[in-house]
Amino acid sequence: MAEGARILVVDDEPAILRTVSVSLRGYGFRVETAECGAEALEKFGRFRPDIILLDLVLPDCHGREIIRTIRQHSAVPIIVLSARGEEAEKVAALEEGADDYLTKPFGVRELIARIRVALRHAAHLGSRAPVIRAGELTIDLERRQVMVADNEVRLTPTEYEFLKVLASHPNRVVTDRMLLAQVWGNAYGAGPNCLHVYVARLRRKLGPAAHRLVTEPGVGYRLVVDEPGG
Repeated sequence: MAEGARILVVDDEPAILRTVSVSLRGYGFRVETAECGAEALEKFGRFRPDIILLDLVLPDCHGREIIRTIRQHSAVPIIVLSARGEEAEKVAALEEGADDYLTKPFGVRELIARIRVALRHAAHLGSRAPVIRAGELTIDLERRQVMVADNEVRLTPTEYEFLKVLASHPNRVVTDRMLLAQVWGNAYGAGPNCLHVYVARLRRKLGPAAHRLVTEPGVGYRLVVDEPGG
């Protein structure tokens, strides 16, 4: 369940920390706060949050540095909360490993909806799901494990959900609209540019299996799986 999850909120503005914390606790979440990057990393290790809400402008570092550091050790969902709404800023944060990006000011209901989507991705294990193989690529939908040859690929929860949607429709084109709806839900207002970022990240991580992820220009994406006996 989303309620009761541990959330680390990182922002250098005390008023925002207070407002967001009160709202989250009102929904039953357990909340810790941090006002700088050093404090955020310390509390990340001690509090072990289920999700992180992160501002990009911090007094001792840029928020992307925090994302980069955490991604070396963990796939915990990270939602950026920032007053910077430029597309380049959003793309840069997503490329570093953020799962979502919400521009200030934002409504509490939208924030809660996005938190629930991110937590659902992280927690959902599926029930006796199949193993999908595409050459050197293996996707175990029950264990939520992705392998390329003998090497496990570390994916964020959102990257995994993206790949899972494609793997659930092998060799079929999944439209941009379907991907946005199934991965982020109706709360997400981004467009195809966001999908391009995730596809680029997945291809980098899949390495020699990257060619299995095919772009269908103007339509969507397809995961190429070898046909039995082919």
